[in-house]
Amino acid sequence: MSIRTTSTRTGLGGRLRSATGLLGGFAATSAAHLGAILSGASVLQNATKPALMPLLAAHSVAAAATAEREAPKLLAPALLASAGGDVLLQLKDDTAFLAGMGSFAAAHICYVTMFVKRGALTDRRRALLVAAGYAAAWAAMVSQLWPDLGDLKVPVAGYSLLLASTAVTSAGLGWRTGLGGALFLLSDTLIATQLAKWRELPGHQFWIMATYVLAQYLLATGTLRHEARREAGGETAGEAELTQERGPATV
Repeated sequence: MSIRTTSTRTGLGGRLRSATGLLGGFAATSAAHLGAILSGASVLQNATKPALMPLLAAHSVAAAATAEREAPKLLAPALLASAGGDVLLQLKDDTAFLAGMGSFAAAHICYVTMFVKRGALTDRRRALLVAAGYAAAWAAMVSQLWPDLGDLKVPVAGYSLLLASTAVTSAGLGWRTGLGGALFLLSDTLIATQLAKWRELPGHQFWIMATYVLAQYLLATGTLRHEARREAGGETAGEAELTQERGPATV
């Protein structure tokens, strides 16, 4: 075995350990955060929430490097803009809330742009059907919430359009990203019901964060798997998926 081959394998092993460790850190931090919500440990909640999306972003970059390719350029910015929103929403201030909404809006712009560039709207008939479904859901949601949103009517309506756009375009890359987009929409809808002062579900905050964390994980890993399928070229989608699951960049 040549020195170059040994060095290459050592480098791949190091990147694999890094990607796996970062994913483990994301999972552990997510569990700690959700547990803190259930137990009412506000200090732990505030300490863990800002770390969630940076860990997922770092894992995405490391997982792509393990497979010897670059992560989609807009994936890390989407996750880091979301992290900015997470921090701002913790400040419990009206100005900070609007700034946080703006940070999440930037994340959705990154997601939509990234998905469209990867052919999310190529199947126009399917895209129109999905868009029609989400448009109906958006109209129903906004019409119900509108009377109770006060000064937040316009910001929430505008932001929710971007949110729905992420849901629509994410569906074009496969079930994994599509489910992520749907869960993101559900998570933010639960926040909107809080803003409208509707009656909350049991464990309302837990479900907001559980659906949000899972949504971001599915969007990130679904995008990486889509990239793997694209690079597989002649392989069928199923064969590429199997290759991705067996390979060092499994996410």
